[in-house]
Amino acid sequence: MTPKELKAALRNEKLALRDRIPAEARIEASLAMAEHAGDVIAFEPGAVISGFWPIRSEADIRPLMARLAERGARLCLPVVLDRETIVFRELVRGAPLVHTGFGTTGPGPDAALLDPEILLVPLSAFDAAGHRIGYGAGHYDRAIDRLRAKGHAPRLIGVAFDCQEVAAVPAEPHDVALDAVLTEGGFRIFNGQGGQG
Repeated sequence: MTPKELKAALRNEKLALRDRIPAEARIEASLAMAEHAGDVIAFEPGAVISGFWPIRSEADIRPLMARLAERGARLCLPVVLDRETIVFRELVRGAPLVHTGFGTTGPGPDAALLDPEILLVPLSAFDAAGHRIGYGAGHYDRAIDRLRAKGHAPRLIGVAFDCQEVAAVPAEPHDVALDAVLTEGGFRIFNGQGGQG
């Protein structure tokens, strides 16, 4: 099996497991995530943090995002422009949210475009070394490449449930490793960059 085929198999297996988590358990796990990371993720006031509105069976990190905003973060959400590109639009309290493609919701086209310093990203699977399997489209990999090309060094914090951990993710050259991962079981830093700075 090629790394790509193995990733696809792991993605399907772990997303099926995630789908089987009862809605009430997902809510409890999401609240636990906010407790684990709400005061631990290190950033300066005014730092731009990208979160996400949950789709399908993803964790609901809106409580965590609210806590980060209370601590002075400037929030944004990813918006899928096309099959190749996501941008990050500022999330402002009270501003309307619109359908932004591929089942996602986010700020409309009038919202400011921001370059996040920290990205909270959903994923299919992860391992103890910080490698991740996304959803297969490569949106975040390309977005991170664009941020790096602008001279930024965004921190990548994966968001998943404990059941999505695998023994090892087959790494490919284009893969971007996580700085930390957040699950209902806790907040794990992989290279010293995810938490207190």
